[in-house]
Amino acid sequence: MNREIISSDPKIMNGMLVFHRTRVPVAILIQHLSAEDSLETFLDDFPSVTKEQAIIFLEQLYLC
Repeated sequence: MNREIISSDPKIMNGMLVFHRTRVPVAILIQHLSAEDSLETFLDDFPSVTKEQAIIFLEQLYLC
């Protein structure tokens, strides 16, 4: 499956990287995890982001 996980559009959050089809910046996930919040806490706080999106983003980030 070739799904877009993140996107950037100057009209959405001033072009910040956000989870595709949301207004949730990927930086918020990183901040949550840096603060030792669980992935589930992040997903509860931002229900427009799917678990699949978050996991794929983290896997891609880890592989870089």
